[in-house]
Amino acid sequence: MDIKSPSLFIVIGVLSTPALPIVLNVVWQLFGWKSRTLPPVVFHWIPFLGSAISYGTDPIRFLLRCREKYGDVFTFILFGRRMTVALGPKGNNFVTGGKVTQVSAEEAYAHLTTPVFGEGVVFDVPNEILMEQKKFVKCGLTIDHLRSYVGMIVDEVTNFLDTDPAFKHYQIGDMNSWGSFHVMKRLAEITILTAARTLQGKEVRGNMDKTFAQVYNDLDGGFTPMNLFFPNIPSAANRKRDRAQKTMSDFYVNIIRKRAEGKEHERDMISALMEQQYKSGKGLGEREVAHLMITLLMAGQHTSSSTAAWAFLRIAANPDVLDALYREQVENFGTGREGEFEPLTYESLRNLPVLDAVIRETLRMHPPIHSIIRKVTSDLPVPLTLAAPSGEEGLTYVVPKGHFVMSSPAATQMDPRTWKDSSVFDPNRWLDSKGVAAQALKTYADEHGEKVDYGFGAVSKGTESPYQPFGAGRHRCIGEQFAYLQIGTILATFVRKLDLRLETNFPENNYHTMITLPKDPCNISYRRRN
Repeated sequence: MDIKSPSLFIVIGVLSTPALPIVLNVVWQLFGWKSRTLPPVVFHWIPFLGSAISYGTDPIRFLLRCREKYGDVFTFILFGRRMTVALGPKGNNFVTGGKVTQVSAEEAYAHLTTPVFGEGVVFDVPNEILMEQKKFVKCGLTIDHLRSYVGMIVDEVTNFLDTDPAFKHYQIGDMNSWGSFHVMKRLAEITILTAARTLQGKEVRGNMDKTFAQVYNDLDGGFTPMNLFFPNIPSAANRKRDRAQKTMSDFYVNIIRKRAEGKEHERDMISALMEQQYKSGKGLGEREVAHLMITLLMAGQHTSSSTAAWAFLRIAANPDVLDALYREQVENFGTGREGEFEPLTYESLRNLPVLDAVIRETLRMHPPIHSIIRKVTSDLPVPLTLAAPSGEEGLTYVVPKGHFVMSSPAATQMDPRTWKDSSVFDPNRWLDSKGVAAQALKTYADEHGEKVDYGFGAVSKGTESPYQPFGAGRHRCIGEQFAYLQIGTILATFVRKLDLRLETNFPENNYHTMITLPKDPCNISYRRRN
């Protein structure tokens, strides 16, 4: 070849620039050797980064688009990790119903949760210990506890409406003009106050001041998607997180020690946890109790506040749904006196089909967590019913040890192959006893089917349902019933008192946070009901 050939200079230029890794990555994907037992890999330009931008911007759109090209099982690169996605109900079962000898939630999440929740709890312990800890928490979520929580939540919401500056139009009894509130900010405050009053106890609720709020915000600052992938970055946010974790841990330990000295206290979650023992006979240590309380405060507040905010946005954008909710309140609790209702109770909340349908439809379209991840701890075959044979008859995919598997309840719940008009908010789909929604709920709840005890009491697996708003299998959320109670009570109390309207276009999803939140602007207008 002529040394002066332009093509030679092009080759030399490419080989000597930062573009070389990209070129080699593309060439390998197009022409390199491919194992027949590995799922297809989503094409990507930049090594290590992979599909992080597309997935992080809109994971549901990304996953459903990849399914069209690669099928229900495929792998994509996410910050150097190989994520094998399994979509649909069978994909949900493959990941959330996986055996602990093959997949691990602890190895997928411990580096994210332990610095925030604290050592010795949740994913910082072996799975069998976590299952016992979940059983301990359930002792504070009995029916009797739930019954007592309804009045507490109503009192907190009513007091918030009576005192918060955003609701001054309500406070002065103005029924003609409209006020406005930022739904995410206000619902975040309301859910943490109601959770503190019910699950956390009077001491915690009594300390909900600006100092506590700052500690909480600093701790929350370490609970981000970046911490999931880069947990050890020496950032200011992580240093604040670590200081806040110690401060909050000490705060709970101080309460526990005072109670141990015989100080009077009410029956609450702290007292329930202080009484528990592992199968070995060892009781929960004060730090374990403290860190479980932090877990309840952090995890519950995030999921409930986001779901409540989305529910408010949906009913504000659909006046007919809001009217149906109000009529249901009048028909069931109206007293005949203007503006007054009979008190809400645990039993009455369970018999409000419109309210239940609104919450379930909100969770279908806006589940708090869009993707569930497990780390593969031993080579994991993909069932033939999920993945088509990858070449030879009887040969299917195998996900190697060290890779990750991922399911997406959010993608399944928005899948047009399962749900008619999947992008339309339609609570009525849950009122059709023979419809897809009712069958999905039946599979998820499986109230009359076979139960499984993973170590925290018998529960339905729910792993093959196309509706999994609280996860499924051994890691199914134990706060599910409390969440319905909390969100339902908040929603019903607001609906009784306020008319609501959405100020702007319906907000888009913000996928850059651990929990899927609405983007700004997300203000709601309100006026006092007459």
